[in-house]
Amino acid sequence: MLLRAGDLHGQALRDALADRAEEWIAARAAELGVVEGSGFAVVAVGSLGRREMVGYSDLDLILVHDDRHRDRLADVADGLWYPIWDAGIKLDHSVRSVPEAMKVAREDVTAALGLLDARFIAGDSDLAALLISSVRNLWRAEARMRLPEVIDAAKARWERTGEIAHRAEPDLKNGRGGLRDVQLLDALAFAHLTDGLGRLDPGRAESPLRTAYGDLLAVRTELHVVAGRARDQVRAQDADDIAAALGAGDRFDLARIISRAARTTSYAVDTGFRTATNAVGRRGLSRFRRNPIRKPLDEGVVEHDGEVVLAKTATPSSDPGLVLRVASASARNQLPMNGAVLERLANFASPIPEPWSSENLSDLLVLLASGHELIAPVEALDATGLWERIVPEWPVVRDLPPRDAIHTWTVDRHLLETAAYAGALTTSVSRPDLLILGALFHDIGKGRGGDHSVVGAELIGPIADRMGLWPDDRDLLVEMVRLHLLLPSVVTRRDVTEPATIAWVADQVGGDRVLIELLGALAEADSRATGPGVWNEWKASLIGGLVERVVDHLGGRPVPTPEPIADDVRALAEQGGVRVHTAPGDGPNMTVVTMVAPDGPGMLSTMAGVLALAGLQAHSASVRTHAGAAVDSFVVMPTFGSAPDAQLLRQRLVAAVSGSLDVHDALAKRIADRKPAVGVGSAAVPTARITPPPRVAWLRSPEKERQLLELRAQDDEGLLARVSAELDRCGVDVVWATVATMGATAVDTFCVVLPDDSPATRERVAAAVLAVCGGRS
Repeated sequence: MLLRAGDLHGQALRDALADRAEEWIAARAAELGVVEGSGFAVVAVGSLGRREMVGYSDLDLILVHDDRHRDRLADVADGLWYPIWDAGIKLDHSVRSVPEAMKVAREDVTAALGLLDARFIAGDSDLAALLISSVRNLWRAEARMRLPEVIDAAKARWERTGEIAHRAEPDLKNGRGGLRDVQLLDALAFAHLTDGLGRLDPGRAESPLRTAYGDLLAVRTELHVVAGRARDQVRAQDADDIAAALGAGDRFDLARIISRAARTTSYAVDTGFRTATNAVGRRGLSRFRRNPIRKPLDEGVVEHDGEVVLAKTATPSSDPGLVLRVASASARNQLPMNGAVLERLANFASPIPEPWSSENLSDLLVLLASGHELIAPVEALDATGLWERIVPEWPVVRDLPPRDAIHTWTVDRHLLETAAYAGALTTSVSRPDLLILGALFHDIGKGRGGDHSVVGAELIGPIADRMGLWPDDRDLLVEMVRLHLLLPSVVTRRDVTEPATIAWVADQVGGDRVLIELLGALAEADSRATGPGVWNEWKASLIGGLVERVVDHLGGRPVPTPEPIADDVRALAEQGGVRVHTAPGDGPNMTVVTMVAPDGPGMLSTMAGVLALAGLQAHSASVRTHAGAAVDSFVVMPTFGSAPDAQLLRQRLVAAVSGSLDVHDALAKRIADRKPAVGVGSAAVPTARITPPPRVAWLRSPEKERQLLELRAQDDEGLLARVSAELDRCGVDVVWATVATMGATAVDTFCVVLPDDSPATRERVAAAVLAVCGGRS
């Protein structure tokens, strides 16, 4: 616990202030006849009740009476309150009988929580004890019923004050992860609903939460001294003096201390609220419902009672990717991770072998592409030491305060916020996987000295190698980090319409059209994550216009082309009939499934539907025709279980082709059955879900009679089957297609023949495809 040695600092200061206040109150009460047996008692709540007074603290006092001497009540109250006001001390006061105090506690949950801190100061100790025991017994009896009100009030407070962790100027008392949250946990623990700090049970052993509370309290103590007034928000101009008073280094060290304590508290609150909610149990008719069903979310990961837990067969010690799958399932389904599961993973999870498999990288990308839903799972992993195992470079940026006042967040949270905003831009770029990786690591070089862009570029190469990126992708990611400030710098210093500027930027990116596109999206995500007003229409138009001009200068965007058909696949097609062939893919759980059937309308949607119905995720696909047969190859990975059985897939494909199996109807029913509950038991402040909008574009086709339709959309179960079925319904003939799933984003290109190549038809087809993806034209 952070306490400065010496007189009148830390706990010594708080004790001295409390002793002085209590001595004065007791002496004044005695002068007014408020003594044992008088029927009056003075009880303290708030900071004096907790003996946590700091400089300029308010006095929160209750004058308790037993109704026998109402004729003296006004004189006693005035005799207590007026000298305090005359001394210039802020006073929150009330006069209550025990029944009146009970009534207030029943009507106002905030008052009920405050009364739990009540402590006898002077007067009739039996009367005070009656008040204290009555309100505490009432809280124990009603806490279960009032829990939803308590949680809603806490969330409303968090929305007003924001988080403490990662904030440049946090509110130590009321912010999320602050002193009030620990006091709230104590109240729930007092009602046996969760585990708290143990302030009401002083014999409790030291714990990380107790240490975090002590650190926040120590900082608040010095904050009041340095500021010379009552203040709960740590301002940047006071931070160095506070750090010096605590012997904690400079303001950056202080920020890390505050952020670490707040993250510990926030994690405890999330866990505590879920534990309390589960402890309340079911009431009324809900008691007769069946126990929660364990719904599968991913391999070894299920949902149970509103939380992400491990399947009964999951073994963390032999499943290196389990941590990533648990976190991505949490973000994807907006469900909290069970605390016991995190503890088990922290104790027994095996490290991810290097280089990572494509499955492990894909799970990380799915997590990072989840928008702001990624933050809670990553924070939970970080609180238990699991995130550092995934990203060993993270400790240097963890809780690192920003150097510029324009930044709202600490560096680690800024990186997560940037990745969250990048998640909404994944359909605007051709390489969404590199966009969100670049967003997560663009400032990883901060805190190490030197130019953070250069240092970050040196760090990101080994990170990319560890995560198993291809060499070309590794080099592209390095350039993203090195040049992530290029576009914001250019648009504020040069004329972006000048040909010389455009040529210079094109030269800086090495003539890479994909890189300039990624830098434009990263600049937007980075700006949005920096703070309010940093990204605006003016900046968007300048950077967007510059990106378009550079792309045009480099010859426009490349046109996709079909992949050639391998000789063995040609041979399968020439044999005729319905055939399914499987072969191992690049990753341990990847399989290449090649399907051959007589070509005809709807064949692509049928084949894709058969795979989706078998629980297979298509990571890429190549769709072609040869010798009158549809020849479609898919790289798939099972959502659960083992590799696909070729014979079973063939049987289902035969049934689908013959019409005896409606794969689309069966798939729709299964998706509806598997949809999990969302957000049950989460204590986090709700955020608007930011999802990338689906985009349809008509690309320049080298063949006049054929058109190229590109779809970028958030991947979903059976997406390819649904989109290709919609193209069939629109009378569109798919000649060939290339499909790629990069993390959580699908980038699919269809070479099609339209019923007629008119603007109206293109608009109608695009609108139909967007509707399938949940978007609008």
